[in-house]
Amino acid sequence: MKRVLALVILAANAIHPSSALGCAACFGASDSPMAHGMNWGIAVLLGVISTMLALVASFFVFVIRRERSLAAPEIVGSTPVAPDRSA
Repeated sequence: MKRVLALVILAANAIHPSSALGCAACFGASDSPMAHGMNWGIAVLLGVISTMLALVASFFVFVIRRERSLAAPEIVGSTPVAPDRSA
């Protein structure tokens, strides 16, 4: 059955060979609507990937800054504040 189906497909392509050609973007019609849609799709995907990478990088910058601010000692004026031991 698979051989019969393959022969039918080959016979159809032999009779009408233009159906075996690539799409408009692959075949070379760069001004077709399909090519424009493919270009917009690529641009959108690049934008999504760039946005996600920027968000991940900014999260790590936030975490590093927060860690540094919590690790720094609290200083009032120019001298550190000593704990009160009068009790």
